[in-house]
Amino acid sequence: MPEPTIFELSSPGRQGAYFPEPDVPRTEIPEEILRDNLPLPEIAEVDVVRHFTRLSQLNHGVDTGFYPLGSCTMKYNPKVNEQTARLGGFAKIHPLQPVETVQGAVGLMYELQEWLKEISGFSGVSLQPAAGAHGELTGVLIMRAYHKSRGDHKRIKMLIPDSAHGTNPASSAMSGLKIVEIPSDARGNIDMDALCAECDDTLAGIMITNPNTLGLFEEKFMEVCDCVHEAGGLVYGDGANLNAIMGISRPADCGVDVLHFNLHKTFSTPHGGGGPGSGPVGVTAELAPFLPGPIATVIDEGGEEEPPLYGLVNPENSIGRVKAFHGHFSIMVRAFTYMMMLGGEGLKAVSEHAVLNANYLQARLRDTYKIPHDRICMHEFVAEGHWEDVPDVHALDISKRLMDFGFHPPTNYFPLIVPEALMIEPTETESKETLDAFADTLIQIAEEARTNPEMLQTAPHNTPFGRLDEVKAARELVLCCWFPEEEED
Repeated sequence: MPEPTIFELSSPGRQGAYFPEPDVPRTEIPEEILRDNLPLPEIAEVDVVRHFTRLSQLNHGVDTGFYPLGSCTMKYNPKVNEQTARLGGFAKIHPLQPVETVQGAVGLMYELQEWLKEISGFSGVSLQPAAGAHGELTGVLIMRAYHKSRGDHKRIKMLIPDSAHGTNPASSAMSGLKIVEIPSDARGNIDMDALCAECDDTLAGIMITNPNTLGLFEEKFMEVCDCVHEAGGLVYGDGANLNAIMGISRPADCGVDVLHFNLHKTFSTPHGGGGPGSGPVGVTAELAPFLPGPIATVIDEGGEEEPPLYGLVNPENSIGRVKAFHGHFSIMVRAFTYMMMLGGEGLKAVSEHAVLNANYLQARLRDTYKIPHDRICMHEFVAEGHWEDVPDVHALDISKRLMDFGFHPPTNYFPLIVPEALMIEPTETESKETLDAFADTLIQIAEEARTNPEMLQTAPHNTPFGRLDEVKAARELVLCCWFPEEEED
């Protein structure tokens, strides 16, 4: 049975909140804003608490189970991050306060920028963008502004690999650029011949993810950057997969000019369902003047007994503000706490263990599921969720069946260049026991596909709801689950 709504639990006369008599004079409410009827539920506090607690337990999250959603880095979020973000000095301030009254907050922003510079090799960082795709748009606007500042107005072409995240072409198109898709070669790398053929004097740049969305490190990555740079273009790095290379490879050292960071992925902030997020952008020295501002900086170094004085400045040729105030500050606090708790060596270990876990899972599943690019992967890998001898079973059926075993499904049908794709990212926070349980389940499901395919095609069976008509749900969206009864005349 579906969970009843809060209105269906209502019973006349019940009350969940009691207010004392006011100790100030009452104010008359204007007649024109009064309602004859306000159909709110009448329900006790205990029933409200139990209702919403039950609803929360229907959700799957990193605190309740394994979440191998490829390209999303759904790692466990240490609770110390939440405690830090709730400290009064961070949670009870306002961005319009005079900067001298919020030195701790501005100082944290400055130190976070410095950490991101060190990890990536960039010269400048802006913390303003609210999410990864927002960081992409910001980075592309910076690239466009750079070309225009040089009078290079004919550079209107952006190269996008066919394995790219869908936000890459969207961000470029929103910036007024022409999109040219570059195919992948047989090993899952960017096709160099196709790339170099497009590198002419109309090239604005390329948007590239490394490791790419196949979970593979681009074997000719620096050659790609060189080819683009020789044509006068810039290289945008999609930082969605930074969790694989922290402390091992710095994007700026490899030829990337601008890159966004996903604080809500790589640096352990809870996310999903549309938020929260934070997508800071890092750039080389020649692009730093175009960053959105204001940016935290040191105004006065201080002395032996005096702390530094922090301030906020706008870069000389800034593209302008891209977010209200200074970005999603509470996410910055969480990310900085995560960095400080781990330190440089700890962040490197994060990437090493993320890569180890992904390769372990790939090795365990290699004989059961087809791996289209079967070589050492990075933090994730892509398998095909179908078999030639079971043509009526698809990746969606496998994912729905996984839910019966308490696992969140991996990403389905992405990247688009892999048929029936299952994109699996275990992250570094999962134990070998969890990975083995997940692999054993996928192997069992593969056996069921051959012996009892209907079990997969009708899954899930053990969840509060069975299989939904997802196309109908998208086309006939119902956002309200309760409607008041019509009053009788």
